[in-house]
Amino acid sequence: MEINVILPDGTSKRYSQGTTIEQVAESISSSLKKQAIAGKVNGTPVELSCALNHDCHIEIVTLDSKDGLDIVRHSTAHVLAQAIKRIYGDKAVKLGIGPVIEDGFYYDIDMDTPISSDDLVSIEQEMERVIQENLPIVRRVVNRAEALEMFAERDEPLKLELIRDLPQDDVITIYEQGEFVDLCRGPHLPSTGRIKAFKLLNVAGAYWRGDSNNKMLQRIYGTAFPKKALLEEHLHRLEEAKKRDHRKLGKELGLFMFSEEAPGMPFYLPKGMTIRTELEQFARELQRQRDYDEV
Repeated sequence: MEINVILPDGTSKRYSQGTTIEQVAESISSSLKKQAIAGKVNGTPVELSCALNHDCHIEIVTLDSKDGLDIVRHSTAHVLAQAIKRIYGDKAVKLGIGPVIEDGFYYDIDMDTPISSDDLVSIEQEMERVIQENLPIVRRVVNRAEALEMFAERDEPLKLELIRDLPQDDVITIYEQGEFVDLCRGPHLPSTGRIKAFKLLNVAGAYWRGDSNNKMLQRIYGTAFPKKALLEEHLHRLEEAKKRDHRKLGKELGLFMFSEEAPGMPFYLPKGMTIRTELEQFARELQRQRDYDEV
């Protein structure tokens, strides 16, 4: 039985029922198949292995797109979690969430051993090993009972909480790569080997689900790009931004200071007060010229 597939440019093609996104990409061109990492079916993101069984609109997602970049970063977050479990022990690490954010990703974890910035190098090295293993990233649909049993056996209380909070009619999917399993909507890269350039940036604390009544977790931030040149360019921009950070410049130039008497509030020093006064006077003169009155 054949189905009708409509591409983004409006072209209509006929394929056998069960044809995958990857096979559609290959039928268009060998170069597209090489660049493809996922797809969209009627606007919904899916894996390359997704089989098409009905007439639909599809889009091939490549690395050079915003969707492709998000998928790379999301898959890298899973590799981060897998590396941490390998280093610190599967049972010692409880997983929270690992979403994509602007310019990167993070993963929240709960474990007794504190992670410092110095530990990020060894975690990156283990991530590189996971990437070199080129583990297939496999999507699996499970029912609620299966999901609860699976993560109960793995002693993952945070994942169990997430599962219990899912709407009853939600499709629950898990992703497996080697020994690692995670609860996730996806989609992901076909394999860990498709990750080419990443960097862990820093460690911070974060309350579980953003609620100060919940436990404080450790949050590891990172970023990833399709090419090392793009990663290096991004890291260079971050370093340049650090040089221009007002907190750094304020201290170096003697403009303001911070004190325990009022944490987070700047205390202006003479030079800083001079600049502030000049700016206030400049603003007041502009307001006077425009007939504004202060109240």
